[in-house]
This record gives sequence, structure tokens and C-alpha cells, in this order.
Amino acid sequence: MTGRRRARSFLPTAPTRPAGRRRTLLAAGALAVCASLAAGCGVVPAVTGGSGDDTVTVMTWAPDGTRATNKPGMPAMARAYARWVNAAGGIAGHKLKVLTCNEGNDSVAAAKCARLAVKEDVVAVVGSYSQYNDSFFPPLEGAGIPYLGGYGVTTAEFTRALSYPVNGGQPSLLVGLGKALAADCGPVAFVRPDSIAGDELPGLLNAGLKAGGHAPAHDQPAAEDATEYSGQADRALKQSSAEPGRRGCLVPSLGERTNIFMDSFRRDRGGYPAVRTAAVLGSVDQTVIDASGGQAGPYEGAYITRWYPVADDPRWATMKKVINEEAFGDNRVDPADPGVQTTWIAYTVLRAVLERIGAGEVSADAVRHTLNDGLKVDTGGLTPPLRWNLSGPFAAAGLARLANADVTLQVVRRGRLVSAPENTVDVTATLRNADVG
Repeated sequence: MTGRRRARSFLPTAPTRPAGRRRTLLAAGALAVCASLAAGCGVVPAVTGGSGDDTVTVMTWAPDGTRATNKPGMPAMARAYARWVNAAGGIAGHKLKVLTCNEGNDSVAAAKCARLAVKEDVVAVVGSYSQYNDSFFPPLEGAGIPYLGGYGVTTAEFTRALSYPVNGGQPSLLVGLGKALAADCGPVAFVRPDSIAGDELPGLLNAGLKAGGHAPAHDQPAAEDATEYSGQADRALKQSSAEPGRRGCLVPSLGERTNIFMDSFRRDRGGYPAVRTAAVLGSVDQTVIDASGGQAGPYEGAYITRWYPVADDPRWATMKKVINEEAFGDNRVDPADPGVQTTWIAYTVLRAVLERIGAGEVSADAVRHTLNDGLKVDTGGLTPPLRWNLSGPFAAAGLARLANADVTLQVVRRGRLVSAPENTVDVTATLRNADVG
């Protein structure tokens, strides 16, 4: 993988905004700013909230309409949240204005979204998705704008001083999955994106496998926007069946392309009966399992690691109420989507911040200082209580900003996705020793 820049992993000193910088809350600037940056920057000009002095402006971005990963439910959830709180009078007397931007799964577009956030003087970027941390963090850091509740797709989100993650990202999911597979699998083949973010994943899965006394996985990079994966599936099946007498496991982690990979896997697996049905990572839900054949399909026996409780858990009741009231009929906002769930939790944190600030002026500085001053956020049991430190328990592993090391473990049994016997797993000890370089 020569020629590709890896995601940076370092902890800078938090920057300070220039003194006297005015907090501007523009009501109609989105289209003009879009034109000044570049055509097609992906900004949604219709925003939620007013333009008075009591308005707090934030941004949510995510890729949409791309050939790779798409997360349209995240900006849609953000707009629904703003409509909900504004209908009740806002937060601590402040109306919430949400700008959204299509990150496009592209480094240039990610940088444009970040520059727009700076130009619009947002107080935070909330509940967003991007793997291009080298593109979006520098503009945000230069303006002192917090990145609150990123999806956790790169380890940089767990190192940067202005990042406040709400989940354990790919690190916790992969470590948790590795620990689950170590006791049950022979050789493990790992198919993951040939990308900046994908380069970070093998060390994390291997940390979990190592914690269970297992050998490292066979790493197989694959194009994240391919339309078929027959070659990769065949090679991974051979790798995972390399030891006679031991049933191997195959782990595909290709985001939205995982299902395409599984189609190839299903066609090729007949020659490899010793390979355990794929153990998968990510947003596989019951509808996907049903559509792929249920008990007779490729997901039978698969372990699935997630950040949060299952979608039918009663702790999601308020989020579902908001979706029903403010995003009814919008099929982008799926309450089982981990992106939607992450955005909901990120805005829950934002609400706690604004309530702590109270009726005073809200700025990026004020949001950052509130988060840094020991604020402990209760998310209603959806995560452990969240608090961010510059030197937390994961600092030695290069994950200083990580505040949530819990993952939930599920397994497909008889075609149904059920909780594994050990449902919630704290991977703190394993993450401390993980290789995230």
C-alpha cells in the first residue's frame, strides 16, 4: 500500500481561537458559501432553527450518493433532532440550527465541509462520519471547533484534542470481535477495505485474537467500491481452511459492500465445508439475515459486534419517538442504523453541554471548555457515562480520547439475531495493549 498516506495519530495541544472573533449566526448563507467554495459541495440550504441571537449553529456531515460508504441517516437524524427540540422551545433558551454537508467519501469534499463549518462559525460538528481526518481536522482545529461524536472510523478521532467520540469506534468493535472468535475459530481470514481507514483495522482484530491466545488473522485488502468479490472470497476461503481439522472463520468488514462480498462467499463456500460461516462486523440486522436465507444463509453462526444496545431495547424509546414525530416516512432514518444511533447520542451530549452553559453566549470555545472541564454525560444507559480526558486510560495505546470501551456481542442462531451469553463486553484491558499504529 505504498503511495497512500496513513491516518495521523498524535495528540496536539488544543488550539485557542483568536481573541475577539465574533460569533456569527447566518440564516441564509449556506448557498452563497457553497458557491464560493465549489459547485456541488453538498450543503443543504434548508436548515432548522432561527437566526436570532439565541440561535446555536452546528453542522453534521456524512457521505451520500457515493459508490462506497453512505450515511444519509446521520444528517437526517440531526435535522429531526433540531425540529424536535425547537418545537419545545430549544435547549436552555437557545434554538438549534443544523447545517448539513455531503462529505462525499472524498478528501476534498471533507475539507470543503470543514471550511464551510468554519465560515458559518458553527459551535461544533456533531454526529458526523468521515475517514479523511487529515482533511477535516486542520480547519476545525484552526478555528477551535469541537468534533463531537464522530463515527469512529479512524483512530485519529481518538487522539485529537478537539475530538469527543461517543463510541469506541472500529478499535473496540474489532478487538471485541477478535476476542469472541479466538476461542471458536481455526485460521481467521480478514477482508477489509484497501483504504486509509482500512489499513488500521488488522492490528485491532489481531489484538483481540491475541488476547484469546489466537494467531493473527490473514489480512486481505479489497477495493471498497467493487461490484463483486469472487476472487477475494475464494482466496479468503482458502486462507481460513488452511489447517485441516480446524474450522476456520472468515471476517468481512467492507461497510456497505459487505453484502456484495457475502454474495460471492455464498457462491464459493461449497468447496470449503470446514470454514465457519462468516463472522461479520457492523450493521447487519435481522432484515439482512432474513433476505440472505435465514438459517440456511451465510450469516448463520456469525458473531456481530456493536457499540450500542439492540434496536428494540427500551432505552431507544425517546429516539424512536423523535423519529416517528419528526422524520416519519423518511426511510433514511433507520433506528437500527449505528450511524443514526451515533448521531442521536452525539446530540444528547450537545444538549448536556448547552444546558451546562445555560443562558449565556454559546461559542465553540464555550462548548470545548465545557467538555474539557470534566462534564460527565448520562446517555440514559445507551453508553457508559461519557467524560473526556486528554490523558485517559487508553493514552498509552494511542487512544487518549476514547471514553467508551463497551461493545455488545450478538450471534445468529437458527436464523435469528440474538444476544450472545456475554452480551456487553468491556474491552478496556485489551485496547490498552492494541497496536493502532
